[in-house]
Amino acid sequence: MTLPDIAIVGAGITGCSAAYRLAKAGAKVTVIDSYGPAAMASGWTLAGVRQSGRDPAELPLAQRAVALWPDLEAELGAPTDYRRNGNLRLARTPAEVETIRQLVADQRALGLDLTFLDDIAAIREIAPAVSGDVLAASFCPTDGHADPVASVGAFVAAAERHGAVFRFGEKVEAVEVAGGRLQGLRTTAGRLPAGLCVLAPGIGINALLQPLGLTVPLRIPMVTVIQSVPLPPLLAPVLGVASADCAARQQVDGCLRVTSGAEAWHGEIGETEDGRPKVEPTTASVKRTIDLVGALLPDFAEARVRRIWAGLLDLTPDALPVIDFAPGIDGLIVAAGFSGHGFGIGPATGEMICDLALGRQSPLSREAFAFGRAALSAPAAEPAALTLHG
Repeated sequence: MTLPDIAIVGAGITGCSAAYRLAKAGAKVTVIDSYGPAAMASGWTLAGVRQSGRDPAELPLAQRAVALWPDLEAELGAPTDYRRNGNLRLARTPAEVETIRQLVADQRALGLDLTFLDDIAAIREIAPAVSGDVLAASFCPTDGHADPVASVGAFVAAAERHGAVFRFGEKVEAVEVAGGRLQGLRTTAGRLPAGLCVLAPGIGINALLQPLGLTVPLRIPMVTVIQSVPLPPLLAPVLGVASADCAARQQVDGCLRVTSGAEAWHGEIGETEDGRPKVEPTTASVKRTIDLVGALLPDFAEARVRRIWAGLLDLTPDALPVIDFAPGIDGLIVAAGFSGHGFGIGPATGEMICDLALGRQSPLSREAFAFGRAALSAPAAEPAALTLHG
């Protein structure tokens, strides 16, 4: 079988895991990114690896990813800092208790190992540092977290060993199509012919699709992220809350990484001193995040701060991604709209994209991720509830 030359736009975990799978299968792969690996969403994320709280349509993809994560360091030959220490989703009010109770019932019915914890003593057996004001929680022991930059870098290095080429600091200006067939890409460095292209540029997806008469309906909210200096061990699982207004995890190096919920974005993206993109949160969002997380983890309220930044979400109306061929264009795959929880499923998404690109039958259904699904044609509908930690 002769495989087409494949171009991938975007070097986040989606693009890099797909590059690895495709290169390993024998395809000639070129990845183009305006900045570098994990420069935006994949590097900004909390980096949870979870099944709990997933949409039922996305749960099989998350379960497949959780099956892959433990062996990735050995497979890729580089650290990911993956730890499987569970996920606690906390309830702070009676209404949130009922939300968590229903979540547990619904997801247990789908076969997920999820437990309802109805008192603080049971919660503190798992996370002793949690505040006594918490009323209840769900706990999924097979969830976990990883280092986002290290994980993406591991996929890059492994893809390169299989012959993939990464072109960083190069911007894709247009997708070239003729007669309903992909021809290649036009970039700031010239023209790149390709028999197949995967578009995985995060919030930049519509800048490439709209000239082709296509769009993925997106809202782009902001999430504030705060990282502490290294602290003694406080938190093994990832923490979330029923209303998704904050989350926290402790990195392998001891730093706490905490996030807000979705907030209005001011619309500006700057650059760091080394030329990577940055989004600056507001003082109000920083204070709100400190207050919310500090109420759950009292030790965090007194921690010294190492870094503060913000991330952006490519949020679809149903909070599910598009993983599908672009309608009417032979050879163009869209992988976008991961809605703030694409990191954890990244290894399985890469498999799904590889199967799609090579014409293989995927063991997982892609129906919920179709470009033409009903939710994407009604963007004014009430958006899906957010689950922002992974």
